[in-house]
Amino acid sequence: MSASPTRLIRSICVFCGSRHGRDPVYTAAARELGRLMAERGIRLVYGGGRVGLMGEVADAVLADGGQVIGVIPTLLVEKEVEHRGLTQLHEVGSMHERKALMEQLSDAFVVLPGGFGTLDEACEILTWGQLGLHRKPLGLLNSAGYYDRLLAFLDHARDEDFLSDQNRERVLVETDVAALLDRLMSS
Repeated sequence: MSASPTRLIRSICVFCGSRHGRDPVYTAAARELGRLMAERGIRLVYGGGRVGLMGEVADAVLADGGQVIGVIPTLLVEKEVEHRGLTQLHEVGSMHERKALMEQLSDAFVVLPGGFGTLDEACEILTWGQLGLHRKPLGLLNSAGYYDRLLAFLDHARDEDFLSDQNRERVLVETDVAALLDRLMSS
């Protein structure tokens, strides 16, 4: 039996909340993701803020000597409190420009817990993949069952024939950070 091929992933874009959420497991997962990315030499691309899970994952990458690229629209510079200690920070004119640049700078995507913005970013990237605009994997970290209901909805959409099996399978799901990174690299 031969080993699965390994995808070269130099940069991962992480979509996540600008808040911490109630369960401390979300913060722990963000920190673990950042630590493992730095350990594996994977650059972080993210929304550029220093608050919430966004700040946690960025700080963890930086603390372990990794590189972090932030992309933040002007309208969010003060609201998300831009992170000033990054390797690189791009200030862009709109949310559309933000998503487009993050996609260009990334080889894969990870979704941590978050709200509307996180879902918007993840759904747009999934849609672009469905349309054939990129072939980059997206992994969802289902910490403490946070995304159980979303995953049930995706299964329902597939069962009701609004989502093909192939497109449903675009969402790689794990509850363990290391397992998710491994799965992205073997997808």
